[in-house]
Order: sequence, then C-alpha cells, then structure tokens
Amino acid sequence: MATDVSPRETGGGRRETLADLFVVDADVHVHEDPGELAEYADPPWDVALREIAKVEERYLDLPGISPRAEYRVPFPGGSNRRQIVTSARELRGGLDALHVNHAVLFPDHLLSLAMVRDPEFATTLAVAYNRWLYERWLTEEPSLSGALVIAPQNPIAGAEDIRRYAGRREFVCVYLPASGLKILYGHELYDPVYEAAAETGLPVVIHSVEAVYPAFPFQLEQFRTSLAVHALAHPLSMIANLVSMLETGVPIRFPELKIGFMEAGTAWVPFLANRLDKEYVERRREVPLLQETPSRTMRRFFYGTQPVEEPERRSDVVAQFELFDGENQAMFASDWPHHDFDHPQHVFGLPFAPEARRKIMGLNAARFFGLDVPG
Repeated sequence: MATDVSPRETGGGRRETLADLFVVDADVHVHEDPGELAEYADPPWDVALREIAKVEERYLDLPGISPRAEYRVPFPGGSNRRQIVTSARELRGGLDALHVNHAVLFPDHLLSLAMVRDPEFATTLAVAYNRWLYERWLTEEPSLSGALVIAPQNPIAGAEDIRRYAGRREFVCVYLPASGLKILYGHELYDPVYEAAAETGLPVVIHSVEAVYPAFPFQLEQFRTSLAVHALAHPLSMIANLVSMLETGVPIRFPELKIGFMEAGTAWVPFLANRLDKEYVERRREVPLLQETPSRTMRRFFYGTQPVEEPERRSDVVAQFELFDGENQAMFASDWPHHDFDHPQHVFGLPFAPEARRKIMGLNAARFFGLDVPG
C-alpha cells in the first residue's frame, strides 16, 4: 500500500475532502434507557427494568444492566461534551457534523452484557434491546443500521433472534459482547450463533469495553489506573477471542461467516499474526483444521480502526496497515459519541493512497456489512 503525501485531488483537480467520500462509521453507540427497554421486555423482567430506571446512572455504569468493577480517581479534565445520544434524530445530527453517511449502531450498557449474572435476564435484555432498536431507531432513519445483540449466556436464544430478524436489512451484523466473557468465542457452545449468522448472511462482530473482572483476560486488578486498564482490556480481549476462534477452527467450520473485531485499534493484529505463525510451524498438528498459516486466515477478518494509533510519524500507521492488508480489511470506526472517539478527519488525513483511503473510510465496511454504495 503506497503512501500518498501529495494533495488529494478529485478528477477535476479540486482537493478531495471527506464530503467527497462515502463514509461508513462501523462503530457508533446508542444509549439504551432501561425504562424504554421495559416496554419491550416480558414479565417479570419489565418490572425489574422499571426499577433499574429509578437508579442514578453513571457513565456506562448502571446496576443490573452494565456491571463494571472499576475504581477510578475522579481527576478533572477530559471531554465536557455530552457523551450519549438518545434518539435517531440527535444521532443523525451528530453524524452529519462528522460527514458520516452511514453508521452501524452498537449499545452502551449492553457492552457489559456478558457480565450479567442471571442468564434469563441477560437473554431478556438482548431480546428487548433488539426490539427497541428496531422500532425506535432503525425504522426512523435509514442511514442507521443495527448490530443484533445476542446474550452469550444463551446462544440458543441468540440464534433464534438472529433468525427472527433474518431478511430485515435494518440489521447488518451480530454483536458478540466480549467484556467479562466467561467462555471465549472459539468454544463450540456458540456454534448455534455462528450457524444462524452464516445461514442469514450476517457477519459477527466482537466488541469489548474497559472493565476489571475475574474472567480472562480482564483480571486487571493489579493495575492502579484507568490508563493501564483501558490500554490493555480492549486489545487483550480481542487477542484472546481471535486465538480461541482460530484454535477451534471457527472460520474453517463456518467458511461463509464473516468475522470482525471492534474497538481495539489494529496494532495488535500484525504482532499476533507473526506470533501465531511462529507457533504454527512447530505445532500445526494441534490445529488440524487450520490448513494455512494463521496470518493468512486473519487476513480474511475485518478490523475497526478505533482507537487509531498515533505514532510520531503518521506514515507508520500506513506501514502497519500493510502488514495485515488493512487497505482491504480495515473499517473506519469512530466510537462516537464516547469520550475517546476518533474524528473521521483524523483517519482521512493519514497518508494513505487515495483508493486505500476510500476503502478504509467506507467501502470495506460496505462490503463487510452488505451496504449499498451510492452510485
């Protein structure tokens, strides 16, 4: 992937801008209100959700829905802007300001769904959220697409919900929550989810969030600061689940299934590919389903850019993308409206070749999620 440091010009000689591209944001977050979810939940869980709605909410931390064992010292500073959106209209307005044409929506509180103790409640939360998202968001604004939530505590119910929404183009992927996950996604327990996703043509996307939790790899209690925990939690959870899926042959057993990894950046990808290839040379008999090097299989996966790395030389990001075919496998993701979101202009301004930039900013995501690209 050649770098491009010259002015980016369109066919008419005008400098290319974000407005000239089809920009897809592969990771945007809605804010689910438990009182609204209660309207879509079966009893007795609707009663529980109405009670939860009475509890004072902290940022991405609401007892009963998003348990997160974090202990932060409340230093001042950081973003003072509103970090949640509560309607499709509000979200569309924010995305317009960022020059985002299409966005894929993930939840806020249910980023921690894997940590919900009661399997029935977790299943209810997923089912209610999918109904709520469909009626309150996706039918309101066609430029917003949904990630269908499944509860890892109940893969059978998750598979049923995937098939329930089969054919509804408003949903473009299946979201697999990774934060605090007790059984990694390579386990055969999740085969019903992969079978249903492959059958319906929906890709699966693993997404994490910062947490300290007694499940691998979130045992981060040794660290004192959010700086340390946030830096490690996201990429370690992606690494753990990707390795798990490779060693049990998920992409081989479900060859039609598209797999994506969201909100961990991409610097970990070439490191892991090289590490696994080294092990594969010596231990390939342990993984008989893998008939090619792990790095080759990993080049079929898709990766969200956020949080994009910020080395001293911006060209280093381009060089890093070359190591895992990022030109074709990376998808722009902002994480809007969270505190650590990446502005599209930052990724757009990296010295990629023009065609690579168009792919990363939107065309790769359109291919992954099955979105129509304007002519």
